[in-house]
Amino acid sequence: MGTPSRPFPLGAATRHLCIDMQRLFAKGTPWHVPWLAGVLPTIEEIAGRYARQTIFTRFIPPRRPQEATGAWRDYFTAWPDVTRERLDEGLLELVPPLSRLVPPARILDKGANSAFGRPGFAAALKRKGIDTLVITGGETDVCVLATVMAAIDHGFRVVLPTDALCSARDSTHDALLQLYRRRFSHQVEATLTAEVIDRWRC
Repeated sequence: MGTPSRPFPLGAATRHLCIDMQRLFAKGTPWHVPWLAGVLPTIEEIAGRYARQTIFTRFIPPRRPQEATGAWRDYFTAWPDVTRERLDEGLLELVPPLSRLVPPARILDKGANSAFGRPGFAAALKRKGIDTLVITGGETDVCVLATVMAAIDHGFRVVLPTDALCSARDSTHDALLQLYRRRFSHQVEATLTAEVIDRWRC
């Protein structure tokens, strides 16, 4: 379980899944992620080189807390300022350096932490023969975490360029990187952007 695996092959069966690099997390909102600006150039480098292989997710909150269900309703009751009835909806857009890549890059909207919360997403990837995901974005310990764990459950190999991940909390970001390396090394490869670019030939 903890023995490092060989580097995963990167090629035609690989997609870049960039998580929630939105103005909502880049601006002075309650969900501001200070690290986002620091990793943005690295993410832009990957997405720019592999725009046709890139899928950008966007987290779309409900219009009001009452439209959410279960624990999500409780969550948005605690965060009413990020529901769409109060939020400037322009903040849901990708940050400008990435938005210019669409198209050919694509956008996947989701209403939950994981990209795989979008019905049919895993099946759509598998129909195209995709077996490996390079995952970037934020936050390492929230939406990236949820996406990585769901990707593992669906049988995808996961490559994490650690210099292209961001979080609002250093301690949990660092803890998650250690978890991936020590407990999920057969399914998750923690590496660097330069290594991904060096190996990925489309």
